Amino acid sequence: MPMRLARLTFATLAILFLVAPLVAIVPLAFTSSVILTYPVPAWSMRWFTELFTADAWQRAIVNSLIVGTGTTLLATTLGTAASLGLRNRTLFMRGTFRTLFLLPMVVPAVVLGVGMQVLLARFGLTNSYAGVIIAHTVVAVPFVVVSVTGALAGIDGRVELAAESLGASPVTVFRRVTLPLAMPGVLSGAVLAFATSLDEVVLTLFVAGPNQRTLARQMFSSIRENISPAIAAAAFLFIAATILIGLAVVLSRSMLARRR
Repeated sequence: MPMRLARLTFATLAILFLVAPLVAIVPLAFTSSVILTYPVPAWSMRWFTELFTADAWQRAIVNSLIVGTGTTLLATTLGTAASLGLRNRTLFMRGTFRTLFLLPMVVPAVVLGVGMQVLLARFGLTNSYAGVIIAHTVVAVPFVVVSVTGALAGIDGRVELAAESLGASPVTVFRRVTLPLAMPGVLSGAVLAFATSLDEVVLTLFVAGPNQRTLARQMFSSIRENISPAIAAAAFLFIAATILIGLAVVLSRSMLARRR
């Protein structure tokens, strides 16, 4: 009993430690003041109005949606394909390839940004949506690989062998057996890829032009120029979107589990 109470206490403190910064910033999104300060003098939606009416913030939101959607589609496709390839135990240098796919998670963002800028400049993709999407995909693919690899590891290979023994082609086995069973991991990877793209600042600084300024990049610039409560409003949108996407994934996974 004491050990169980200690674990519960530790878990509660850990959760509070992680959530406290979010709880602190959310009320400031509804302040009527022009500065970020407590106590909140009065409640107002003025900063959300500015967020959706100011040209700079509108363009940043649209750019984030464009880049995030493109990154999610590309990273999910590449990450799923990579996970399927790494699933083959007879693959030559399998561990090395897995390390290479996960390398962007540990390489410093500045180093990665400089390398991406030099590489994309050779192909004329700097200051373009395609360049930003490719750069964000590089850092998003590892999260998809980790998520999908975990889902594939939980699939009983005998189910696929049974489908093959019944005459199903490899494409049919993948489409009707493997992919549905791995779909929870694919969905989780897609959410992580989208969240990674929304949160990425350093790579955007290196490869994006004025017309590709994302919401995270706009928030970073606003902090340097003028700390406005509009930043808190944008942060609230980040938090709300993350929660909604997470709930959607949980519901999707539960529906898939019921179907199985």
